[in-house]
Amino acid sequence: QVQLMESGGGLVQIGGSLRLSCAASGSIFSCNVMGWYRQAPGKQRELVALMYTSGTTNYLDSVKGRFTISRDNAKNTVTLQMNSLKLEDTAVYYCNAKCPFAVYWGQGTQVTVSS
Repeated sequence: QVQLMESGGGLVQIGGSLRLSCAASGSIFSCNVMGWYRQAPGKQRELVALMYTSGTTNYLDSVKGRFTISRDNAKNTVTLQMNSLKLEDTAVYYCNAKCPFAVYWGQGTQVTVSS
């Protein structure tokens, strides 16, 4: 059983940066994929970034070059460094873990980018 808790969201101006963290209550060592998703009002949840245990990463095209995902299995954390934030990055961001036999979600953290 893994519980995920996001933190680091908030209000930031266009061009600013935020660092989201996801702390897992259990070990994520065996989880094949860790990722971040987001959902803006009136839109479907979309994949933002993910990282496989191999270290391979995938990013939403619109965040490539601006966002960086990382994971620390020893500390059971996953982070999303977000730079050069844009208005369209405003959303609730969710941490996700795809582990053997189960998929886990965090409660989400709000990111609001203002002009």
